[in-house]
Amino acid sequence: MTDTSPILVWFRRDLRLSDHAALTSACETGRPVIPVFIHDDQVSCLAAAPKWRLGLGLECLQDSLKAKGSALILRRDADALTALRALIAQTGAGAVYWTRLYDPASIARDTGVKDALKAEGLEARSFGGHLMFEPWTVETKTGGYYKVYTPFWNTVKTVGVDTPRPAPAKITAPENWPQTDDQGSWQLGAAMNRGAAVVRDFVQLGEEAAQARLAHFCENIIDGYKTLRDIPAEDGTSLLAENLSLGEISPHQCWHAGARAMEEGKAGAEHFLKELVWREFAYHLMHHTPHILDTSWRDGWEGFPWKKDPDAPEVLAWKQGRTGVEFVDAAMRELYVSGRMHNRARMIVASYLTKHLMTDWRIGRDWFAECLIDWDPASNAMGWQWTAGSGPDASPYFRVFNPATQLDKFDADRAYVNRWLAEGCENPYKDAMAFYDAIPRSWGLSPDDRYPEPIVALDAGRKRALAAYENRNF
Repeated sequence: MTDTSPILVWFRRDLRLSDHAALTSACETGRPVIPVFIHDDQVSCLAAAPKWRLGLGLECLQDSLKAKGSALILRRDADALTALRALIAQTGAGAVYWTRLYDPASIARDTGVKDALKAEGLEARSFGGHLMFEPWTVETKTGGYYKVYTPFWNTVKTVGVDTPRPAPAKITAPENWPQTDDQGSWQLGAAMNRGAAVVRDFVQLGEEAAQARLAHFCENIIDGYKTLRDIPAEDGTSLLAENLSLGEISPHQCWHAGARAMEEGKAGAEHFLKELVWREFAYHLMHHTPHILDTSWRDGWEGFPWKKDPDAPEVLAWKQGRTGVEFVDAAMRELYVSGRMHNRARMIVASYLTKHLMTDWRIGRDWFAECLIDWDPASNAMGWQWTAGSGPDASPYFRVFNPATQLDKFDADRAYVNRWLAEGCENPYKDAMAFYDAIPRSWGLSPDDRYPEPIVALDAGRKRALAAYENRNF
């Protein structure tokens, strides 16, 4: 007998139609396909900016599916399995397909869902797509996992990356659609408050915009990428992290576009491919050493004397971009206004917090998780630990970025600083003024405030950090 029961395609961080193995495989069966998104406890745990950005992505995905004669069914339940069972009962679905995720909470949830559904006689299939290389398929010569990036890159750079597939030509609809929630009732953007209107101007939303962003990068930017990517005032990066984080574009699509640029002789293309693989490396480590998300990866670093008060005055000054250090403050305001931060700036602000201010890297990780529209669990944790010195393949702790000399090197004409700092400027830039429209009123900040004196002298902060490192007990 031919199975004509519907297939539920469970969308999570894969908000696209093209190069979507789970969706394509479901469509190829010829059976009705019911796209589903579940607001479960993992969605509830998202912080302000990522949750808000997810809501925008879901709205865009709904429009894309509608254009194909399909729809996105929304359900809210703390337990995803309960929501899926309800939909199966209502639709007669015989299968659930989804794209794999790799953080510990998702693995536990998805394993439980798969085991339960199979035990009930249903088909439950997971597919790749969020990564180019499944973490368990990349091994050292001795069969272990990689702890250093360069050997990881040397191993995967010659491995073929699957060719991206187009969006399904047809998504067969069920005879009757199940009831769907009203996304507005979820209030995914509630925690953004008035900041949502400010950050929205910096969002490039959805699959079509992501593809346009990739095309623009490969056509106009990638040739000079290796150098320009370090200049925060330049349009020198792809900005694709926002779209990759929610799967509005696949890493395979990015890789093949970069490979074509490399074949065309564009100088920065290989470095772009290396950055894609850096993301893969972060997931490789999260899979094999999941403690990287919450615990210092290197042995002994849990005893390092970092300050652990997230409400300390110096931490608040760091969050507000009021440290008195121009590079740090400009970067922190860029984060609050745009929902993203230039990669060079991320290293500077992370080094300043963990070394000059001697503050636990997890406090910075959590603030980034609150503010980033391109938040990614693996990349965020590894980036913080890399800079703090506690992570894999880390920047040595004794390498303390000097924000003043870094500013002279990478923002010599102060274009970046002037874009984001308003104090003392006769005619501040629009983006600098937008900061005051986005921040909580309770901060009580004004562009008419005097720019603060440094909360810690850079040389004194560096010496304090090095002394703590030299006196460590591990």
